[in-house]
Amino acid sequence: MQSDPAALGEFIDRAARSLFRLETLDHYDVSSDGGDFQRYLRGESGPDAQRKAAWHKVLQADLDRGVTTSRVHVVRSPLSDYLRYEFEWGYAHNLAYERIRILDVAERQTPGGMDGIGDFWLVDGRDVAVMHYDEDGRYLGFDVAPEGRASRYVAAAGAAWQAAVPFESYQDHHRAGRRVA
Repeated sequence: MQSDPAALGEFIDRAARSLFRLETLDHYDVSSDGGDFQRYLRGESGPDAQRKAAWHKVLQADLDRGVTTSRVHVVRSPLSDYLRYEFEWGYAHNLAYERIRILDVAERQTPGGMDGIGDFWLVDGRDVAVMHYDEDGRYLGFDVAPEGRASRYVAAAGAAWQAAVPFESYQDHHRAGRRVA
């Protein structure tokens, strides 16, 4: 397992056409949020604009080089505080850069082929970084899936994308659960 975040960045940066991210946790304990999650819990009005702008530059650079980023987050409503934060202060601000869908397994059946699939990145539809986190959502590292196992992740990505709904539709349908800032 590779634990260096820079190695993961290098793996992802190899993308020439597409990036796909499957997220399955209801909480990620990451320092890259710059304290925004705690600010969200305190009821502050929005994410750190400078940090968010820096992230948007990264996403825009991917678009500029012709890479499409798609993401599915598998959730189970009711949403945790962290997921509400991620949706409102993350995804809602990233829609100009990423295609984002939500698969709520409280509302839709988990598609076949996704059993036991956790978080991963799929690069150009063929190379897979299998993500590892501890029970508190802290990043531990990643493994590159061997070629023979990559097809399982490719199939899971397709199944998740088909079963999930666009983020905007999910948010509209679950408006009552959102915090008003």
